[in-house]
Amino acid sequence: MPSLIRYAARPLGAVAAGVAVWLSFPTHDLWWLAPVGVALLAAVTWRRGFRAGFGLGMLAGWAYFVPTLSWSGTYVGALPWGALATLQALYVAVMSALVGWASRRLLAGTENSQLCSFGRGGRGGGRFGAWAAYLLVPLGWVAQEMARSTTPWGGFPWARLAFGQANGPLLPLARWGGAPGVTFVTALLGMLLLVGALALTRRRWVTVVAAAVGVMLLLQLPRAAVPPEVHYAVSVSERIGLIQGNVPKAGLDFNAERRAVLDNHVRGTETFAAQARQNGWKDLSLVVWPENSSDIDPFRNTDAAAQIQRAVDAVDVPLVVGAVLAEPVDHNSNVSLLYRPGGGEPERYTKLHPVPFAEYIPYRDFFSRFSSAAELAGNFVAGDEIGVFEVQGSAPGRGTATDKAYAVLPTICFEVAYDGLIRDSVAAAGSTPSVLLVQTNNATFGFSAESEQQFAISRLRAVEHGRHVVHVSTVGVSGFIDDRGRVTGKTGLFTAEQRAGLVQPMAQSSLADRLGSWPERGAVLGFIVLLGLALNSRAIRKRATQPAR
Repeated sequence: MPSLIRYAARPLGAVAAGVAVWLSFPTHDLWWLAPVGVALLAAVTWRRGFRAGFGLGMLAGWAYFVPTLSWSGTYVGALPWGALATLQALYVAVMSALVGWASRRLLAGTENSQLCSFGRGGRGGGRFGAWAAYLLVPLGWVAQEMARSTTPWGGFPWARLAFGQANGPLLPLARWGGAPGVTFVTALLGMLLLVGALALTRRRWVTVVAAAVGVMLLLQLPRAAVPPEVHYAVSVSERIGLIQGNVPKAGLDFNAERRAVLDNHVRGTETFAAQARQNGWKDLSLVVWPENSSDIDPFRNTDAAAQIQRAVDAVDVPLVVGAVLAEPVDHNSNVSLLYRPGGGEPERYTKLHPVPFAEYIPYRDFFSRFSSAAELAGNFVAGDEIGVFEVQGSAPGRGTATDKAYAVLPTICFEVAYDGLIRDSVAAAGSTPSVLLVQTNNATFGFSAESEQQFAISRLRAVEHGRHVVHVSTVGVSGFIDDRGRVTGKTGLFTAEQRAGLVQPMAQSSLADRLGSWPERGAVLGFIVLLGLALNSRAIRKRATQPAR
């Protein structure tokens, strides 16, 4: 029995690690379990070599992604869900394999093989190898997330460690290093927890104190990331309305009654217009609808166009509509359309990153052999221009009419999870004060955690770029997020609701904006350098132990 327990401890630890990371995401929101999960995975893979690290990492990856991405199988079954979770788990497995291999080589022959004595390596290169090994885990997590955020078919950056920290103290760090920076610090916390815990069991008190101080400093660091709030003597906020129209029913055929969905949003807009008149909202400058609010192409259907115009007339301010266009030939486009009072051709933004296996199917014939759900995917094409809608503000105290203009930066659905897309949108606005707009449709995921997970990503983006966010969903959740990640006007799931929020267009550039992708690239380069040191570790140790001449 003792031997059985010994052999089962590491696999059970790997599963516990994955479960802990899953529980850090909405709707559980136990943010502190993410560092615990990182610590557990590092503990079971440390110095275990490549093959054992891969197997244990795969177990952790399954325990991590199967429940976190359970929404992906809500209406399409277990096969696509399992395939997606397994693909994502493979990245964790490869990372764990490399950590297991590199830590064994870097620490071979040193006193630090048990990972609990800071700076007490063997002779010469051993001490350096110990310090280098400690960084394998946080750098590896950033590298792993970059890999799965970009490959294959543009990647799938969902459920990154950073996206589980929206309710935790690390969120402000997004202003400095974006999502990669938050992931790095989350994983570094996990490594310090592991070092401290192991040192405690061996009564190495200096290491225990050092690890505890490191944890406290990292938890205090985010306070410096976001500058103090500025309270203006004259309000510079804009009032924006969001319309969550709801759908007749949840599921893949949520829009089988496309006209009913459009009508829901028209009625919701008229209700909102009545509320605006009743409350005397003279500062209303924009109303937004979510993705798929008009899956009837308004350019090719005069009735749909008339209904949208009816909504514009009701609020008498610009209206952003999420629509599906039957173009180009034999394809579709997922777009945001800006309608202005008085008519005219609406401005448009076409989604730059259609979702593979949802909005289009790579190698459709091949994948159709495995699941009939492949035939339900669309045939959408990508746009080629960043969307920047200029809106005339209504807030008092903003000076001349020219000074009142601000930019609305539309992002559609899963695009909010891609670092570069949001960063490029903010850059495209230049010096014009801007607001981020996230339009999404969560009807195909039912009452799962997907909506809350996506909303948490929008909260991180708000902090990262120092911008207010209007997040609007067809079925919820929707709401307003300020530049510190605070939420107002949040709606429920599968309800028809309207909200008005005061948002502040901003033009400042955060450190994360200025650094761009360099923190992520630097972490990946650092991980590669550590792997190179591990590959050459024997030669380094041999030179370090040779007597000086």
